[in-house]
Amino acid sequence: MHSFSKAAKHCFVSQPTLSNQIRKLEQQFAILLFERNNRQVTITPAGQMMVASARRIIREVEQMKAISQIQIDPFAGQCQLGAFPTLAPYLFPSLAPALKDAMPDLRLLLREEKTQRLLELLHEGELDLAFIALPIEDEQLDAELLFNDDFLLAVHSSHELATKSEVSIDVLDKTELMLLEEGHCMRQQALDICRLQVSGEEQTFRATSLETLRQMVQAGTGITLVPGMAAQTETPRVSYIPFSSPAPSRQIALVTRKEQQPQVLYQRIASITKELFSPGRSCTLR
Repeated sequence: MHSFSKAAKHCFVSQPTLSNQIRKLEQQFAILLFERNNRQVTITPAGQMMVASARRIIREVEQMKAISQIQIDPFAGQCQLGAFPTLAPYLFPSLAPALKDAMPDLRLLLREEKTQRLLELLHEGELDLAFIALPIEDEQLDAELLFNDDFLLAVHSSHELATKSEVSIDVLDKTELMLLEEGHCMRQQALDICRLQVSGEEQTFRATSLETLRQMVQAGTGITLVPGMAAQTETPRVSYIPFSSPAPSRQIALVTRKEQQPQVLYQRIASITKELFSPGRSCTLR
């Protein structure tokens, strides 16, 4: 915040109180935590290390609370649950009520972030669980595969492919797709699926959201890939075409830290999600 007065307001204490407590810490550890001048306050390298250590301590205290809570009721308390932007709008509206029905004493805090940020928040202890598309290469995390979400080809209703009951993945080698901007995991998934290089991507447009891509298809601007979960409701002037088997898909997993407690809650949420989005209750339009 670069200001003790703003920080004090955020902490609901007076500015002198906050300044005195920081000064006591600096005296106790014999280091300078903040550099002060008339305009702003800047944290020192030593201060940054102290903050990182303090955050670890806070996470450990929260972990102790969780261990205590599990002895009373593993399905009560608070659970911070995350998902990435091309999944969250289609997962949470169905999943949240199901979790609430199964665990009425559990307080869910839902968060939507890009995949890289979700991983960071898991490591920082700001998230307990996250729905992420595989693969994930991180030895500190556990991931349980929940379901596959097939991709569909989204085209304008007047497009030459719109009347097809299904299409081969090879059609993507002959066309340019509109894709999401850098930073979205679905962008890389689309590139991997289509075996595209930069020349196979529509260069004049990159979307910031899946809904923007859908609207562009609706306007007849181009074609794109859409996850089956996002194609559950009809969109005027847009046709969703399945791919012939084996259909390209994304693998959705529930991810947590290996030391996260309680694991029984992780397993319960995974089980409910699998049941809700099982093959018998397919997320994909056929």
